[in-house]
Formats: sequence, structure tokens, C-alpha cells
Amino acid sequence: MSRRTYSLSALAIAATASLSFSSADGAEALAQATEGETPPADAQPAAPADDIAEIVPQDTVFISEEVVQPLGPEAGTAETPDFPPATSLHELVARIPADDRLGEEMACLAGAVYFESRGEPLAGQLAVAQVVINRAEDARFPASYCGVVYQRAQFSFVKNGRMPQIRTHTAAWQRAKAIARIAHDGMWESVAGDAVFFHANYVRPKWSYRKQRLAQIDTHIFYR
Repeated sequence: MSRRTYSLSALAIAATASLSFSSADGAEALAQATEGETPPADAQPAAPADDIAEIVPQDTVFISEEVVQPLGPEAGTAETPDFPPATSLHELVARIPADDRLGEEMACLAGAVYFESRGEPLAGQLAVAQVVINRAEDARFPASYCGVVYQRAQFSFVKNGRMPQIRTHTAAWQRAKAIARIAHDGMWESVAGDAVFFHANYVRPKWSYRKQRLAQIDTHIFYR
């Protein structure tokens, strides 16, 4: 992301005044839940120069305004639309515009939501997306959404390093994309908080006894 700052102020104009201008251009150790391995995220047992330009008149006070360029679609997301706060996650999902131009990273995030939780409540889908995001920001895991999703033996829907084909014409996929966008942009807080592990409630992996349980949403239990 690039940032550019501009500063400008004016001196009163006098017939004999002189004006000078100055310008400048500048610019964990792995915390393993089981010895020797990272527990799967989805509860499946482990597989068997800043640029600055200033124009500052001498001896005056200037006003600085920072302009931050948003992440573009090529980076995986579009600019967040400007609309009033939603009163529910369901309402927020309905407001997210359909966008089929997903970048690779956002496609990985939405794919995890789709395959892991498309049958779950929206809060559960958001929590799954939050786990992927939390892992990408945690030094113990790969530093990208795709790296997290395709990490070996972590998500059971990944087979031979590939994601199954998505039924892109379905409402479930549209919801998964919206949830991925909401989670990525931090538009709604998830009850999963800073969770980096989860599993289905019909299994009880050994690593879960050594983790802090944060929440259960429908069939998924989330831990950190």
C-alpha cells in the first residue's frame, strides 16, 4: 500500500513579499498442539517508502491530509461500500454486492467458508473465515489465506492439494463470498475472536484438551 501526503498553505500576498518553497521526496516458535504437528483447523485428525511531497511557505503553519489507497480487486477485494451500519449479520450479507472478480486470496478464503460451513448459520460461516484470517496473521502458520487453506492435513475438503469444484451459481457460494469480504474487511465482529483452531462437535481430538475453548456455533467448536 502506498501513501502520499500533501501539505499546502498560503501567505498573504504583498507587493514586496518574497516567497520560498521547499520540497522533499523521501522516502513464534511453533506452538504445537500435539508433539511434532499442528492440529487441523477443521477438527479432522491429522492426516493418517513512503512518498512525501510538501509545499510549505516559509514561517507558516500547514495542514496535512493523508490519503490511503484502498486494496483493489486485483489484490482480492473491492473498496468497501459506504452504507449505514447494519443491524444484523444477515442484513450486512444482503448488502454486499455480488462480485465474481475474486482475487486468488479471497477465492481461497471464500472457498474455505463454502466447503467448511455453507450449511452453518452465518455466524458460524464468519467464524470459519475468521480462523483462516487469524492463522494467516499468526507466525505459526502460512502468511496467506491460500497458504493456510492448502497447508497439509489442515482442511479435510482439500484433496491432493486441490479444492473441489465450487457450484458458483448457488446462493451458498454468493453467501460465502459475502462472508469472506465481511471478515477480510473487518465489517462484523465474530464470536470466534482470535481462534486459530476448530473442530466438529462429533469428534474430540486430543489437542482440544490443551486449548482454550472460545465458542461453539452450531456444530463447530472454536479454540485458541
